[in-house]
This record gives sequence, structure tokens and C-alpha cells, in this order.
Amino acid sequence: MILLQANNISRRFADYTLYENVNFSIQERDRIALVGRNGTGKSTLIKQIMGSEPINNGNFTRAKKLKIGYLEQHVAIHSNLTIWQEMLSIFKEPLLLRDRAQKAAETIAQFAQVGDTSSSEYHEAVQLYDQLQIDLENQNVYQIESDIRMVLHGFRFYEEDYDTPVQSLSGGQKTRLALAQILLKDYDLLILDEPTNHLDMETLNWLEKYLLSYKGALLIVSHDRYFLDKIANQVIEIRNHQAHLYKGNYSNYIIEKQARLEQDLKEYSKQQSEIAKLEDFIQKNIVRASTTKRAQSRRKQLEKIERITPPKQDAQAPRIQFKAEKKSGDRVIEAKNLAIGYQKDFVIADNINFDLRRQQAIAVVGPNGIGKTTLLKTILGELPTLSGNVVIGSNVSIGYYAQNVNTLDESLTILETLWQAHDNIDEWKIRSILGSFLFSGEAVEKKVSLLSGGEKARLALALLATNHDNTLLLDEPTNHLDIDSKEVLENSLIEFDGSLFFVSHDRYFINRIATQILEITPEGSQLYLGDYDYYLAKKEEEEAFNTQTEVEVPIENTETDKTFSYKENKKLKSELRKIQNLVNKAWKLTECLENEITQIHIAMTTAANNNDQEQLLALDLKLKETQKQTEEALNQWEYHSLLLEEFLEQHPHLKTSQ
Repeated sequence: MILLQANNISRRFADYTLYENVNFSIQERDRIALVGRNGTGKSTLIKQIMGSEPINNGNFTRAKKLKIGYLEQHVAIHSNLTIWQEMLSIFKEPLLLRDRAQKAAETIAQFAQVGDTSSSEYHEAVQLYDQLQIDLENQNVYQIESDIRMVLHGFRFYEEDYDTPVQSLSGGQKTRLALAQILLKDYDLLILDEPTNHLDMETLNWLEKYLLSYKGALLIVSHDRYFLDKIANQVIEIRNHQAHLYKGNYSNYIIEKQARLEQDLKEYSKQQSEIAKLEDFIQKNIVRASTTKRAQSRRKQLEKIERITPPKQDAQAPRIQFKAEKKSGDRVIEAKNLAIGYQKDFVIADNINFDLRRQQAIAVVGPNGIGKTTLLKTILGELPTLSGNVVIGSNVSIGYYAQNVNTLDESLTILETLWQAHDNIDEWKIRSILGSFLFSGEAVEKKVSLLSGGEKARLALALLATNHDNTLLLDEPTNHLDIDSKEVLENSLIEFDGSLFFVSHDRYFINRIATQILEITPEGSQLYLGDYDYYLAKKEEEEAFNTQTEVEVPIENTETDKTFSYKENKKLKSELRKIQNLVNKAWKLTECLENEITQIHIAMTTAANNNDQEQLLALDLKLKETQKQTEEALNQWEYHSLLLEEFLEQHPHLKTSQ
């Protein structure tokens, strides 16, 4: 079933056409990625769908009663409620319906208690209750709280956060909460504009799994190519003022786009060759009496040819090339039991171990704040090692790309920036290098302070490329780049004849570049010999194994454990298990009681249909008692969860045994 169809949609601003003759359809369960360079009109097209942007030509055809949800790119919730209250607020009507059903059940029980089961008021109450139960089941109302907990947990909001006022959250947290809300609403079509902003890798993985099972259709704008690869089954690209449709995910779109371009160029070249032959024949034979008729026939043939428009290639992308001036030894960088941080008494992460060899590419991943940038600065010697050591191999020359491109000297021009770093190179060569990074003509005289984030990133990469180091340390190199520039950078790094050690949140980039993944956690590091997909697969295997087998870390594996005797550790771990069991027991009891409440409501419907007053009265009493038990179980769960948290704070060395 077609939910929405675009028919020859156009958008113009005065004499400038943003796009025209845009046609596409969205059907149930479609997952469509809307892509294109910045400024091509992706957000404008979405706003036209939502009715907040005018349509110059064409129209949208919509299914009857189509419900569309829209998450804007920079949306954030502004509310005086707590997180939990704000999430419940989107279910006002279903929750009121549940309250009505509860009151209806109490009314029926009251009639039964006094023995008045033959009055019209009683039968009306029974009919109302029956209908309310049907509505509740259709809307899955009894699952609301459970769904909210599940989605909040996915977005890293936990039970201890539920009472936090929304106004006290950061901008990124408010955006995550807005996304959590919109996912819980019942939409036929959900439109998401850059939904992956402010999300870490763990949350992104959760969101991808959630969206794969989302029952509505999806239209997504995102620069996260890995995300689009996982979710999309179609791609609409706005390019050269037109919409181009592709089947498959983002990787398939890249392949198909190149194949189409090559085919279009082939057909255009073939036609141009045919036209040239006809024109040549006409020119040579039109004036000769013996061949003039044939020439006139060819002229008519030429006039009938429908000329193919020359295929338009994408606007120029930078030409990046990294080439090592000299070859390093086989061993490039080695870390042994390394501890990193800014002060001796404040270690961010320790027990970091890796061995980077020539022409390997190691990607560093881990939660925000774990010290990935600190690790790079420690390797560079900008920060001291707190313990352990870093060994740099023979003939290793290191080039560094800093995450903060604002470290460039803003008082210099683009030309001066590169020339000052390489004053032995002729100006024309410097200008040629800058031209390959899309700085040409008078643009090279522009001050660094006037550059955009993307331009500063390209200038920083130009500086890095001209150093010709054999080992590159890169800190979020794709942060300020558009998709085309990212792909050029990826291809240049794949062809690089040196070694790479880099930090990135761009999972598509990691997947293309990395030969190994170094995961850093507060407890240490783990090296995975493969790309990002391999790393995820191994993590899932580990998690599955850990859920089946309780593994206790031996005392000698942690330095902190050594400060306790064997008997003390054994006693502490026994206490920890007891508290954990109480937490798990309380949560399981809560789930069982919630299921029991659902079954009681079903039984009350049956009893009402059978006019079994005694059963109804008994069920009503049981419902109230079960609701009371549920509240008590939740209180017990909260109490023991807090107790567990306090216990682990007092004994942090036990966290590894969880």
C-alpha cells in the first residue's frame, strides 16, 4: 500500500531552481535514505512533505488518515516535567482509557456487592467495561510502562534518571529524549532528520536494531553511512536539481550510482560518435550530385535523433594523497601495560596493550571520556605515561591530525599556513597542492579565521599530506567533512603505504580502514583482529557467553583485589551476589505481577460477559491486592538497586565480577 507519493514536486527561489520534477513513492515498511550534498534541498523536501514549505509545482498524494511523525535535526524537548513524567505525557489518552476501565471494573464490583445485577445501569457498566477492554488490548495499553523503560534504557536513561527534571538535561540529552518519545508514538510514516547526532556507538547499535523492527515506514536523512547501510532498503539522492532512485542500502547505492554514470557516459559517447559520422558524411556528400540524396536522407536521420544530455558528474571533490617519504621498521608503536591520564592520582584508563606493525591500521574505540584522545597525546609525548611504557620503532615518523581543527593559526592565510610549514617548496607547488584540496585562485589568500569547519579540516589534511610521514595518528578525521570528502579520504588512506592509528566515531570509515580494533574500557584494553563488523560480532558472542556463564575474575587479576585477603574478598563477593540476587528477584517479581494484572483484566472481561458477579467481585479484590504487591515489588527493586550501586562504589574492584 502506498502511504505517500510525490508527483513532479519542484522548489524554486526567485530565478534559482533547487530541484524540479521530483517523483517517488513511500510504501508500508519502506526504509528510505534521503541523501545529497549540503544545500541540495533534503530538509526542504521534508518540510514540503510536512506542509511547512511551499510547493511551486506538483503535489503529494497521501493515504487516508496517514499519520506522519517528524524529528527535526536540532529538536530538543523543553519541559518542566521529569523524564518519566515527560515520557508518560505522550500516552495521556491511553492512560485515561485505562483509568476509565479501572473505574468501570470498580462500578461493576459495587453492583455485584449489593446484589443489583439486573438493572440497566449495571448492564451499561458491563458493556462499557467490555468495550474499554477491547480498546485497551488494541492499543496495547498495559505494555506502556514496559515499552517506555525499554526505549529509555536504549538511549542511556536508567531508573535512577527517571526523576531528573528535563530542564536540567544537556542539549544532546534533550535531543535523545525527543527521539525516544517519537519512537514510541504510533506513526505510519516516521521522518528522521539526522537522528544519529549526539549518539554514541552503543546507542547507535541499539537504535539500528530497534528501527529494523519498526512497524511503520521510515524516511531518513543522515550523514552516518554505516547507519544507512544497516537501515535503508532504498536510497533517494537529490543531485543536479533532480531526484535519483536506487534500490538497496547505501553501499549498493554507491555501486549502482557509479555503474549508471559509466553506462550514461558510454551511451553519450556512442551517440556522439554516430552524430560525428553522420555530420562527416553529410558534409562530404551534400554538394555532390551523385550522393546528395543520400546526404539529405542522413540529414533527416540526424535531425530525428533525440540528443542525450551530457552526464553531469558530481562537483569536484578534493584529491588527497598520503605517501611516506621513508619506510619505517616492522614494529611501529608498542604499548605495554600503559596507564593514561593527566595526573598520577587520576588515571583515566590503564592496562592498555597493543602492537602496531608496518602497514597495519588500528582503530581505537570506547565510550566517551575513556581517554582515546589522551592516548594519542600520550603516544606523541604531549602527556606523560602514568605507568607502563610506549615504544616507538626505528625510522618511525609520526604525523598527527588533531580533532580540534581550531588549533590552526587563525592569523595566517591558507597559503601562508602551508608555505610556512614547507618554506623550501616553490609557491606554485604550494598553490598546486592547495588546489588539489579545493583551495584555488584568490581563495588561498583567505584568512584561516574565516574558514568553515570543513575548510579547516581540508587545510589540516593538506598540511598532514605534505609532511610525508610513514605513521599517521588521526583523531576524528571525518568530523567536519562532507560525504564525498570522507570517501576520498578513505580511498587515500587505503592506498597509504604507511601505518595508521586512529580514533573515530564514524563506523563506516572504521569498517573501510581498520585492520584491527582496539577497545578501551576503564578496566583495560582488548584487541580485535578484524574490521568493525568483526568487532561487533565478537562483542555479541562475548555478551551471549557472559549471560549464560557467570565468570568470576581471579583475585590476582586486579591490583585492587590484592589489598584484601582471600577471605575478605570471598565475603565481599558473597555479599555482592546476595544484593544482585535481591535486585533480580524484585525485578522478576514485578514482571510476573504486571503479567498477572493483565490476566486479571482478561478474566474480568470473561466474568462480565458470563454475568458471574461473585467472580467479578473476587477478581476486583485480587486486582487491588496485585497492584499493591506490584508497587511494593518496585519499591524493593529500587531500594536494592541503590544498595547495589552504593556497595560497588565502596568496593570498585568488584565491578569486574558483575
